[in-house]
Amino acid sequence: MNIQTLFEIIEDRKNNPNEKSYTTSLFNEGLPKIAQKVGEEGTEVVVAALAQDDSRLIEEIADLTFHTLVLLSARGLTPKHIINELEKRHK
Repeated sequence: MNIQTLFEIIEDRKNNPNEKSYTTSLFNEGLPKIAQKVGEEGTEVVVAALAQDDSRLIEEIADLTFHTLVLLSARGLTPKHIINELEKRHK
């Protein structure tokens, strides 16, 4: 699965809530909870990088990526905003 496909799934959960969906539960809890999850996952990435194996690091980066995409969606942003910023930095 690529980032855009995952983002489209996240957007669908935001626009068509499914009460059994973890993503829907994040949107229901609101921006503070989503931002908190990004912070928690960032910390878990650091711990995994310093004290755990590569598979655990990959898992934690996947979690951070997912929660970051939820945060973007909650703020009305898209991955393209991030890509545009990165492209500006390399001109």
